[in-house]
Amino acid sequence: MNTIMGYQRPNGDIGIRNHLLIIPTVICSNQVCTRIMQMVPDTVAIPHQHGCSQIGADKDRTFDVLAGTGKNPNVGAVLIISLGCEVVDPEALAAEIRKTGKPVEFFDIQSVGGSVKAIQHGLELAKRMKAQLDQEQRVAVPLSKLKVGVKCGGSDATSGLASNPALGQAADQLIAAGGGVVIGETTEIIGAEHVLAARCATADIKERLYHIVDRFEQEVDRMGADMRGGNPSPGNIAGGLSTIEEKSLGCISKCGTAPIQGVIEYAETVPEGGLTFMDSPGNDIECVSGMAAGGVHIVCFTTGRGTPTGAAVVPVIKITGNQSMYQKMEDNMDVDVSGVLTGALTMREGGDQIWQEILEVAGGKLTKAEILGHQEFSINRIGPSL
Repeated sequence: MNTIMGYQRPNGDIGIRNHLLIIPTVICSNQVCTRIMQMVPDTVAIPHQHGCSQIGADKDRTFDVLAGTGKNPNVGAVLIISLGCEVVDPEALAAEIRKTGKPVEFFDIQSVGGSVKAIQHGLELAKRMKAQLDQEQRVAVPLSKLKVGVKCGGSDATSGLASNPALGQAADQLIAAGGGVVIGETTEIIGAEHVLAARCATADIKERLYHIVDRFEQEVDRMGADMRGGNPSPGNIAGGLSTIEEKSLGCISKCGTAPIQGVIEYAETVPEGGLTFMDSPGNDIECVSGMAAGGVHIVCFTTGRGTPTGAAVVPVIKITGNQSMYQKMEDNMDVDVSGVLTGALTMREGGDQIWQEILEVAGGKLTKAEILGHQEFSINRIGPSL
């Protein structure tokens, strides 16, 4: 299979979903955006806590994540709603997203006369934009343009033994087909960073990988904190993981065996083809939101303890190697590879099962998180509020 059915974007990107995205530039416009989303079916809003009282790199990060999410190829059109006095400039945000060629509209609540009038105005815009999107048809697009993020959360002993390495098999298949894979969670490679460093394609990439790990450890020291208070988490420990190193060794197996071709910052654009590492937190929603802002189409998320969360503009495929948890949380899980542990599946067969799910989701199949309406979104902050 060299093609999948998707949406061709004006800038050459391909999308596997065709969302109308409603972006609040600031927490003050969250409610207006949410109400419009509730009244226009099949739209997505991304309420967040930021957009004001931010300076420097922290303000830039909020802007970059909002812009990157709007640029995500799964988004067909964007409606931006601001309050009118925040630090995130809606006009600049619209201009950045318009570089993709997709339709973008924006207005502010203060200028149109308050929340009620803003909801009415936004509703008119959203209905018109959504009607235009609904006219677009899926076409055959290259599989090689597909980008997939790999993430784990709520890990237990089965994660490193079954679901993560099985996902690694699927990651290798996507890269062999010309596609791209991105792994993140800087906090969860600590103790195993040397293993990934040995796979870096060049000395410069290796140095960059070590740099981001050192940078994180220095920040933890500056705070006077002990990372072991949160990683491994109480749930990780209850699930059979004893140390950061043990957790990290299982974590890194989900990105397969390909060489690492680059190391990028949080929410930076993910390159097409090959394996990339994104500096990002272990926090599930912040990490996945950064990958979505970087342009991935799908996130494959392994879990042993079980977690229901999804994402705003990308389908999240939930994968487990824990048969008991799968039976309890079947409403949330998409793929069960626990047969790897019982001998019912080989590791390759487990990987094939995940690969087939990736292809079906890329072709339009809804994940359990999408069916349940999970649209979680969160921006990783790097500075204090003023």
